[in-house]
Amino acid sequence: MKRFAFLFLLMSVFALAAQAETTCKGTVRCGGRGVEGVVVTDGEHCTRTDAKGRFTLAASDNARFIYLSTPAGYASTVVEGVVRFYLPMEAGRKSYDFELSAKSDDETRHGFIVTADPQVYAREEFRLLEKSAADIRRTVEASGLPFHGICVGDLISGDHSFYPEYNSVMAKTGIGFRNAMGNHDMKIWGRSYETSLGPFEAMYGPCYYSYNVGRVHYVVLNDNFFVGRDWYYIGYLEERQLAWLAKDLQYVPAGSTVVAALHIPTMYKNKENQPFDYKMAERSLCNYRALYALLKPYKAHIVSGHMHTTTNSDICEGLYEHNVAALSGAWWQGAICTDGTPAGYGVFEVDGDDVQWRYKATGYPQEFQIKIYGPSDDPAFAGRIVANVWNCDPAWIVEMRVDGCEPVAMARTTAIDPEARALYADTSKLVHKWITVIPSDHYYAAPLPAGARRVEVTARDRFGNVYRAEKEIVL
Repeated sequence: MKRFAFLFLLMSVFALAAQAETTCKGTVRCGGRGVEGVVVTDGEHCTRTDAKGRFTLAASDNARFIYLSTPAGYASTVVEGVVRFYLPMEAGRKSYDFELSAKSDDETRHGFIVTADPQVYAREEFRLLEKSAADIRRTVEASGLPFHGICVGDLISGDHSFYPEYNSVMAKTGIGFRNAMGNHDMKIWGRSYETSLGPFEAMYGPCYYSYNVGRVHYVVLNDNFFVGRDWYYIGYLEERQLAWLAKDLQYVPAGSTVVAALHIPTMYKNKENQPFDYKMAERSLCNYRALYALLKPYKAHIVSGHMHTTTNSDICEGLYEHNVAALSGAWWQGAICTDGTPAGYGVFEVDGDDVQWRYKATGYPQEFQIKIYGPSDDPAFAGRIVANVWNCDPAWIVEMRVDGCEPVAMARTTAIDPEARALYADTSKLVHKWITVIPSDHYYAAPLPAGARRVEVTARDRFGNVYRAEKEIVL
């Protein structure tokens, strides 16, 4: 019995050691006055500031940061393009004090830009990124709304020394960017997932966090799980992150709008009907059901990247995923992605709790949303007109009018983009030999009548916006 008692005591000591905590205190102020109700966290525990902006947090000894869920109406400090909503946790530190600035607008109406996979591979690609930054700036200035940005990962392609220059270029957008971690932002070849976070967190702080703008609660997550073998990873949210998210969302009233940003998407077509394998595990979030359950009480939008293509998924009532195409196109090898989507970014506009969205192709006017192909563009399109409507979803209505006649409905189909094939089929001409043209289902087709000379395609999105494109038929 004494032996069992000793073992029980020893196990209890180890359990307590594993849960060791440090009491952290601090303040959140704006203009010298305390800010009440600000959520403060160590990535595991959460608390709120009192009426004088003071907080006390029982933080885990293994926590790396003390940080804020920046409240609506306020901004955290931005230093060299990085939002400083965090302070490193340090042994012996007596106080963690944060200073916010008040925004001039309550931002009930605001916008946000979503970029995916800039993935700068070589320094000469920064000049191309600058063109994208300039395009974003023009879009924001034309909107008349206050905007912020979210990059959903793969800021660079592995060389973490590029981060300062990346930040400098993206600062030219004129808006502050929050960043999610991508698989190329990981430090690979280490022994565990935990060792993969270092370079990203050294530059940008915690790899999961939240903030608030207007009535919207934003959550940024890290679902790149390095498995400790070479460069391999899977899409996975570990329990520490999920448990933190559950606590974070306790401060958000049910029915609110929540935007969750992560790198690896949660959903793609027919996922449930496919056998589970590594290819699926590295292309989508394995434990997506856990995330969906946490988001169920809200009107939620998931924004993701990773695939370098476009997929919009109306997952269920109250949950929509926007898998945004790459800002870099095909890794800066061409101006379109491998599915035919132009290089670009998502533009989201918020009015209270309602969100509307569109896709903006870099270097093109906002109206550019369709590209039409016919038999002369690809033998596979013989007898048909095929329209690439890259930002479509099931709510879109796409019609074709031939030579001014009555419009006919076009049927959604899967196709390979002829322009993408012409650009990327011959890998000997490309720096990156892994680039592969892929089929996608954001195409619409209709029979082409004999003798047709001119085709107009009209696409109406779920918000009533109408886009048009025309094509002369080569006989």
